[in-house]
This record gives sequence, C-alpha cells and structure tokens, in this order.
Amino acid sequence: MNGLRLFAVTLAAAATVALPGCAGSQSGSAYSRSQTRGEMHVRMGVIESVRTVMIEGTQSGVGAAAGAVVGGVAGSDIGHGKGSTVGSVLGAVLGGVAGQAIEERTTKKDGLEITVKLDSGQIIAVTQEADEQFRAGERVRVLSGSGATRVSH
Repeated sequence: MNGLRLFAVTLAAAATVALPGCAGSQSGSAYSRSQTRGEMHVRMGVIESVRTVMIEGTQSGVGAAAGAVVGGVAGSDIGHGKGSTVGSVLGAVLGGVAGQAIEERTTKKDGLEITVKLDSGQIIAVTQEADEQFRAGERVRVLSGSGATRVSH
C-alpha cells in the first residue's frame, strides 16, 4: 500500500507542477494550431492608450483533481477504520479546494488592454498577454481572423 500512496502523491505533484504549461497563451505572438494557414484581416492604426490588466488563470479541474488525490492520500493516514475513511474524504475535499486555488494562481498572467484608433477612425480595444511593449502614439497592425484579434508592431 505504501508504494501506491507514493505513486498517487508523485502523480498528483507532477500534475500540479505541469499546470502552468497547460494554460493557453494569450500572447499577441502565439497562434493556436487552428489559426495557422488561415487568412488574417490586417488593419493599421495608432495606439491611443495602454492599460495593465490581469488575465485570469485557468480552472480546468486538473489542480482540483491533483489536490484531491494528495489530500485523500494524506488524510487516510489519520486514525484507523472509520477515522481513516473520514480523514480520506476530508483530505480529498480540502486538497481539491487548495489544488483549484493553486491552479488558478499559477496560470494567472499579466496582460495589456490596448486601445487603438484605426485608420478608418474606428476605436477598438484588444486585450492580450503583456509580452511586448506598446506605447501611446505608436503605429501598429491589428490582425483579426479565426476568432482572435491581436495587436503587433
């Protein structure tokens, strides 16, 4: 049984460490597979303003599941018989809640809300990851297509 506990804890810990890699990028430079080889509509404009924002983290359930496994295994060490069962259940619930919070916190990203006045006179705002610097007055491209819009230099 000790080998099974060690395996469960190791598996859950590995899933928790891998959480940041599971989150999709919201970067202006990142494209999903479905967005490649597709036509993008390009508009030109000038940045009116840039505001720092926070992009919420994911809540895919992986963190909750990993936390529940770790909590359940840890809780099963409490008492014997019914005490062990109650400990497992409480540990799984508390571990699940903690795992979900960890997943959300570790996948949260800094973002920018970029307001652009297009050459057509229309004003739009695009929110994306803060992986590139933008300044008011700068000339930029706005690319739209495949359900996504991004701002780039």
